[in-house]
Amino acid sequence: MVFNNSHCIIFLLVTIIIYPAICFGQEANSLYTRATYYGSPDCYGTPSGACGFGEYGRKIYDGKVSGVSRLYRNGTGCGACYQVRCKVPGHCTDEGTKIVVTDHGEGDHTDFILSVRAYSDMATSGMANHLLAYGVVDVEYRRVPCTYYGYNLMIKVHEHSRFCNYLAIVPIYQSGAFDIEAVEVWQADCKEWRGMRKAYGAVWDMPNPPKGSLTFRVQVSLNGEAAKWVQLADVLPDEWKAGIAYDTYLMLD
Repeated sequence: MVFNNSHCIIFLLVTIIIYPAICFGQEANSLYTRATYYGSPDCYGTPSGACGFGEYGRKIYDGKVSGVSRLYRNGTGCGACYQVRCKVPGHCTDEGTKIVVTDHGEGDHTDFILSVRAYSDMATSGMANHLLAYGVVDVEYRRVPCTYYGYNLMIKVHEHSRFCNYLAIVPIYQSGAFDIEAVEVWQADCKEWRGMRKAYGAVWDMPNPPKGSLTFRVQVSLNGEAAKWVQLADVLPDEWKAGIAYDTYLMLD
């Protein structure tokens, strides 16, 4: 994906002082900010990210992941994908890198704290070490659909779940550019939907979940459009297990 050159329009001097420089480019959803990176022994992400993805959040997209600040949106931004391109002349490719949000973090007036793999992926051939030496770089970014070839949306039962007294789930392989804003479980004996609590990040939980196989519905929105409910029938079996990811056979495109 190639970013177009653009000019910034400065609205208020106060905005420039308080926030990193952000402006619309020639494409309506193209923005400017800054990015840095965090270290890890193998350059992948971290399994302890604030989104609650665990090991999935460490290696998804071959470890091209990021913590974000404002884009975290109290966890609603978890799982979102962005195309990020650095702006250092002679050091950066036109395509940049594509990342998945897996964590929350605050940097030096930055919106992205990238894994080393993601940060290095913005560099032209042979320039990765030079780019890393900057520590913080100006970037252009836009949200893009997530693509997971061969995977549908899956519901992972969080490791802290306890059958059958406490259920926590994490949606993973969330394709497209949708935000998940609410999750409910069908209570068959009462013929009603029960809301799940947003515990943190992308983790939704509830005490004393319904017995039997579980059907969910998720409320999703796209680019500020009206939210809609999508039903996920019989996702968890009668005796679900902590740590297992169950296929919904649905792709949110």
